[in-house]
Amino acid sequence: MKKLGMASIFTVLTLIISTGCFAHFGMVIPSDSMVMQGDARDLSLTLSFSHPFEMVGMDLEKPAKFDLVLNGNKTDLLPSLKETKVMGGKAWTADYKIKRPGVYWFYMDPKPYWEPSEDCYIIHFTKTVVAAFGGDAGWDDPLGLKTEIVPVTRPFGLYAGNVFQGVVLVDGKPAPGTEVEIEYYNKDKKSTAPNDYFVTQVVKTDNNGVFTCAVPKAGWWGFAGLNTSDKKIKHDEEDKDVEIGAVLWIEFKEMK
Repeated sequence: MKKLGMASIFTVLTLIISTGCFAHFGMVIPSDSMVMQGDARDLSLTLSFSHPFEMVGMDLEKPAKFDLVLNGNKTDLLPSLKETKVMGGKAWTADYKIKRPGVYWFYMDPKPYWEPSEDCYIIHFTKTVVAAFGGDAGWDDPLGLKTEIVPVTRPFGLYAGNVFQGVVLVDGKPAPGTEVEIEYYNKDKKSTAPNDYFVTQVVKTDNNGVFTCAVPKAGWWGFAGLNTSDKKIKHDEEDKDVEIGAVLWIEFKEMK
């Protein structure tokens, strides 16, 4: 076996350390965020777990739940999931046909993910929204998840540069002082960051649990409000902390 020089070893260690520092994001990405008259009504939804800017995927086990909420009614979509690959990691896809006007909330409740570099489990309650045929009622309704971001700004029909606000809830109550990580889905790999500080934007919620952000570029952006659960999970017979993430994915469009 060829021996590595000190420079090569340093490079490898740097890559390992920097990869471990990437922000984690549960992802639920639909093929369209808005369906208008004349558009195709067949949606494709992709569920994954990744570092979206760096395009590094992790394995996402089949979620515990994958549901649709429309007009307060819940539909179980878990049986429709099919295994696929996203960014090299195990992921899932599903098809859904839009049939009527409304605001379609899709969300997943994933199984806990063990992250050895952080010595904790990660559970990202992840949701996204699709608006159809002019319907816009219910875009600010909470879904009753363990933790979630409830939009203050309507989460569709947004231009790049628009200010977006959301409130982070934990157990249905606003969570002041929550750190919110924000990251761009660099799907075409055309975007580069000046340095690692630019990969993940970070803001905190105010005393009412509200955060504010204006994204600089069109595309899909993830917002992850991170807290520690009041419950632990055992790993190798030891109790470990559980990071619970309230994750929301929103598409911003370029003005032409």
